[in-house]
Amino acid sequence: MTRDDQALRLLNELWADVQGPNFVWQISALVLCLGVAFMLASWWQGRHAEGAGRFGDASSRLAFPLAGLFLVGLALPLLTPFIKVNLLKIALPLLGSLALVRSVIFVLRHTFPAATWLTAWERIIATIVWGWLALYITDLAPYAIESLEQVKFSVGKQKLDLWTVLHGIITVFLTVVFALWIAGIFERRLVRLEHIDSSLRIVGIRVAKALLTLVAIVASLALVGIDMTALSVFTGALGVGLGFGLQKIASNYVSGFIILLDRSIRIGNIIQVGTDAGQVTQITTRYTVLKHPGGTEFIVPNETLISTTVQNQTYSDSSLRLVTTVGVAYDCDLELAMRLMTEAAAAQPRVQAEPAPKVFLTQFADSSILLEVGFWIADPEEGKGNIVSDINFAIWRSFREHGVVIPFPQRDVHILNAPVTAVAS
Repeated sequence: MTRDDQALRLLNELWADVQGPNFVWQISALVLCLGVAFMLASWWQGRHAEGAGRFGDASSRLAFPLAGLFLVGLALPLLTPFIKVNLLKIALPLLGSLALVRSVIFVLRHTFPAATWLTAWERIIATIVWGWLALYITDLAPYAIESLEQVKFSVGKQKLDLWTVLHGIITVFLTVVFALWIAGIFERRLVRLEHIDSSLRIVGIRVAKALLTLVAIVASLALVGIDMTALSVFTGALGVGLGFGLQKIASNYVSGFIILLDRSIRIGNIIQVGTDAGQVTQITTRYTVLKHPGGTEFIVPNETLISTTVQNQTYSDSSLRLVTTVGVAYDCDLELAMRLMTEAAAAQPRVQAEPAPKVFLTQFADSSILLEVGFWIADPEEGKGNIVSDINFAIWRSFREHGVVIPFPQRDVHILNAPVTAVAS
């Protein structure tokens, strides 16, 4: 007897049971088993709700189908001598397939933790896969496939049917997921190689994902039996679109790979592009993100970084020179003021000892003599305004203690042809 005959026989027996008076006992037994399984699953989830890790998460997901599988499997030999159990025989593989689907979804969620779409579509994916497994286990899949094959249509010269399209979508999905899983393993291994530059690691990861995804799509379409020449029109149109309408996007993508490969700009560099300045926090294939110390983030297209002049303050050396200017009175001790400014800068822990801070007399202004102290820091990513503020405060406090005056602007006003006020006699 073939599997199709066995499935028809099981369905006929189940239909005969439905018409019989004892079918209510089968339903009662199944409902009782599922109810107890649900209570056991709820108790288990409450017990392992916190601090259980991946094992607790997996066990919570599998608690209901495994408990139901055990209880239905236990009820089968116990009830067989008394009533017919065809409904329980069908429920048993369905619960097993539900456990299998939940296991696969659990593995996918932990394999792709950043895939938010998987969380949103988890129930839909699980329902579709479980439904198909249910049809396959009950030997009803051939009848469903035959019905889908009856719905035929044409795409150009390619003859397709609904089953081929659905089969293709599922095959593409599974192969792409498998390819991304392989790419995830490659990414984790490549991230651990600290002796390789971060830019090269990013390039390797993205190239691997793109190539694996492309190979997966092509291979899956070939497995389904779709002629790849049918896509020639689409690929030709895509090429024309890239050449005309998408040239800016293509230019940004190419520029992104050039930046990552030549390492002219790296993550952590402090750069300025026109009026936009900040620390490089992310380099994608299309744009680069600059984060200003004030919290503002600038998204700069990669083509701009290639075609314009970029001021990279930490290209070959992270050391950066900063200055602050202070005006002192003309009658003060300049040597004392310059020494106090040098000591105030050198006392800051972020200021480098070599090269040492140095003070210059830059200008004889109207109301004061301008002194400029220059100093070097090795960590500009920690901020520039804060260290300048600390040094200015230290200079002000030291000047006050030693009597060095910071003058304010003064003007002498001479009134010409002033009217004479008459003095009363």
